[in-house]
Order: sequence, then structure tokens, then C-alpha cells
Amino acid sequence: MGNNTPILARCLVGGTWREGSGEEITRRNPYNDELVSSVRSASLSEADEAVAAARAARRSWSATPALARTKALHRAGDLLHERRDELARLITREMGKTLAESYEDVEYAVDDLKMAGEDALRLLGQFVQGTSSDSQDPKRVLVQNVPVGVVGLATPWNFPVAIPCELLGPALACGNTVVWKPSEITPGSGHLLAEVLAEAFPPGVVNVLQGRGDIGGHLVTHPHVDMFGFVGSTATGEAIARSAGVKKLLLELGGNGPVVVLKDADLDAAAEATVYSAYYAGGQVCTATERVLVHDAVYDAFVERVVELSKRVTAGDPLDEGTTMGPMCFAGSFNKTREHIDDAVAKGAKVVFGGGFDNLYHEPTVITDVTSDMFIAQDETFGPVVPIMRFSSTEEAIEIANETNYGLQGAVFTASIPAAWQLAEAIECGTVHVNGTTNHWELLAPFGGMKKSGIGRILGVASPAAFTNQKQITFDVGH
Repeated sequence: MGNNTPILARCLVGGTWREGSGEEITRRNPYNDELVSSVRSASLSEADEAVAAARAARRSWSATPALARTKALHRAGDLLHERRDELARLITREMGKTLAESYEDVEYAVDDLKMAGEDALRLLGQFVQGTSSDSQDPKRVLVQNVPVGVVGLATPWNFPVAIPCELLGPALACGNTVVWKPSEITPGSGHLLAEVLAEAFPPGVVNVLQGRGDIGGHLVTHPHVDMFGFVGSTATGEAIARSAGVKKLLLELGGNGPVVVLKDADLDAAAEATVYSAYYAGGQVCTATERVLVHDAVYDAFVERVVELSKRVTAGDPLDEGTTMGPMCFAGSFNKTREHIDDAVAKGAKVVFGGGFDNLYHEPTVITDVTSDMFIAQDETFGPVVPIMRFSSTEEAIEIANETNYGLQGAVFTASIPAAWQLAEAIECGTVHVNGTTNHWELLAPFGGMKKSGIGRILGVASPAAFTNQKQITFDVGH
């Protein structure tokens, strides 16, 4: 197969590959518009078949010894690593981020699968010596962490391999079976990951449905889907929460990452972290820096540093190793970025660097004099923009940082440990980084958001808890 041969993506149901019977979906390279992948969407009846296959496989998979599940996940990680060159190139062609960023996507996914395999060996329960609630008869109580059952998953296009593996890995490690819908924007990347999983796991354990949001919505309300996990926009997450009923949910949603730069901060380090996290993958990352709050005393000096660093961004073909930022993925993200910039300028903000565009390529853009009444200060822009706001006191910085509906990741830059501690505790985010980029998630620590940035946690010790239920078994030993 040539490097640029279009991928024909398919669905995987009960161990069998098939074309869906729904609409045809095609994906073109956002850099040069060449055809990259195509797929036929699954129908709702085919989604029902996938759920039935997962349901049929769940008892045997949950009864599979933990060590065997670990070996399967390690094998999946090894197979994925073997195909890293093919997959990284495809990710770049489908969604537009640089080849280096796509390799990171694949390697994160490899680590996710292998760490989940280790988690399978540590699904520990509890043993309690107790008494009956209505007598003094002695009891022995076992508390087990048991699989939820059939898990439905829907994942985004910006990390089309790493984010699915953050969910697939622990779901499978805990003994669940899965029905997964990759993003319709990256169906080819989803298909190659599905090929790896099909080779590593028994039929029916992992089922893959290609298609749009109607397929994911069907899984949310399906009576035989016991849990649903989703990573994506807050608007979609809210719709899922409304329609899921009494069903376990894991939702990792949008962010509006505030970065607070105090007057004693290392401005070079703060500027470098800001530029990296604002432009990585074209800013199309939920953990991107979306607002930079800078103390009046260092505002101009910080802006100057950010502009100078922004000038070093190299645009071009994302497959070229010299390119440091590729095009935006699709028109929806691009148009939202333009709307936010236009609104900010109309309300008094100034574009001090960039702001131009060519088709889906948007220049790295620095905007000053941003205020809280602007869309760019309240919503998730998801584009290569650095909006810079002013503050004059720590209390004002905290107030501005917390004024949005989002609470995923934030950062604080200061030389003062007490000030860092005060702000880190006060900022309403699931993670606050001190003197580091917002665009970092620690694979060994729980990750997730507050407020409208999500429900639940993944990664680290949180992953097994996310994909299990606690079950209590009691023994009366008084006779």
C-alpha cells in the first residue's frame, strides 16, 4: 500500500469486519485536500448487533484471569508500537497536526494500553470484619471491584489514538467489553487502531462502529449499554448527561485553561509555556492555554516575549519535519476561532501578532486587552490564539480565572511558594500546574475537570474505579 493510498475504514462487530450500511463519509487532508479515508456509517440496527456481541462476550472476558487480560493489553501496546510509522502519518494526513505531534499521540496510546494492563493486576477489594446492623452476629464482608458490563465509548478527532486508549485500556483491563465509536473526522486512524485491538482481544470483546453522532447517541440510551464514556465538547456532554438516565457516565469535556502570571514570575518560562500550549496541534487541545492573565507590572514585557516566540512558528506541510504547526482540522474549528477573534476586536481587543489565514491554515495569533465580556474569554476557542488579559491583584486574578463555566486545567507562574499554593488551591480546575504548561496530563495521576468540564476521572488510580462497580458480599459466621 502506498503512503498516500486512501484508507477504507470498516466496522468491527463480534470479530467480523464489515462495511456499514449507512451513509458514506469521506475525509480529506486539511493541508492539500487529497482523499485520505472513507467509510460507510453503521446503521442503528448494526449498532444493536455490536451491543449484542459485546453482551455475549462479557461473561467470558470478565472471567478471564487478570494476568491474561494484562498480556492482551501488553500485546495490543506492542502491536500499536510496531505500526507507529504508518499510524502517525495517517493521523497527520487526517487531522493536520505535525508528524512529531502524531508520533506523540501514538506513543501516549502505547503507554495507556500497557499501564492499563498493569492495572488489571491491582483490582484489589476489601475485607471487613463487621456485625449485622440489627444484631451482634459477627459478619465477614468482602468488597469487590467488578466490571460494569458493556461500555459504550465515543472519542474525538484531535487525539484519535491516545484518547481512545485512555478509555479502552482500563475498560478492558477491568473485564468490561466495549462498543467504541471513533470520530467521523478520523475514521482511518480509528480503523487502524481497531485492527490492532482485533488482533489482541477475543471476538466480541472490542466492537467498533464507524459513524456520526447518531450512533453515539444510540449507545447512550441503549438498554444493554451499562456505561458510557465520552471525550469531546461540553455541549455534547451536556446532551449525553440529559439523555443517559440512570447510567454510569465518564465525561471529559472542554476547557478554557487560565494561566496566571504574577509579577515575580520567570517571564521567559511563562511565555515559552504559553506559546507551546496555545499552538500545540493548532490549539485544538482541551488542555490548551485559552486565557493568559498577566499582572499589570509585567504585562508589556510578557506580551513582547510571546510575540517574539510566536514569530518562530513554522507553517507548512505537517508531514514536513521542519513544520511546527499545521492547518486546523476542519471548517467548524476554524470558523469558531474566527468568530472569537472578530468578536474580541469588535469589543476593543487588539491583534498584535498574526490574525491572518489561508484556507484552513490560521496564523498563530496574539491578542491583547482582552476582557471578560468577550467570547474568547468565556468559551473554548480551540484554535492557535493567545488572548492576554490584565489583573492588578491576586484576588482579581482568582476572580477572572474562575468566572467561566469551565474547570479543566490551569497554571500559575510565580517565584513564591505561598502565592503558588494560594492560587493553585483557589483556581477551580481539576489540575493546576505550577510554573508549567497547561498542556500536560500526567499518565500516572487522575485527570478530569470541575464544573462543566466533565464528570469523573481517568488515568492513574482513577481508571480502575471509573470502569468498575463495588459489590459487597457478606458471610454470617455466627453459627
